[in-house]
Amino acid sequence: MKVNIVDKDLEELVSSGKNNKYKKYSRDGLFMQNLISVINTLKATERTDDLKQFSFLHYEKLKGCDVSSVRVMNGRVERLIFNELNDGIEIVVLELNVTHYGNKK
Repeated sequence: MKVNIVDKDLEELVSSGKNNKYKKYSRDGLFMQNLISVINTLKATERTDDLKQFSFLHYEKLKGCDVSSVRVMNGRVERLIFNELNDGIEIVVLELNVTHYGNKK
């Protein structure tokens, strides 16, 4: 699938591994490894329905809004929030959310 990252700070973090807004994450090597893995998994799937077979992602369409999410790392609250376009052919990543399910860090 085509993955388009709208948040320029997140795109910089994924491409270069460094960003001031996400400085805390850029220093966490294991998190960065998982983030890159999730982005690559999104790119490798043909349809968003295929994400359901990857249990570690915990893919879900969020109720009450037209966005979906996947988990970045087991045991952490960070989720990638994205829009699905063109019947799951394109994903537009909106943000790295740290308050999913009301969890506060």
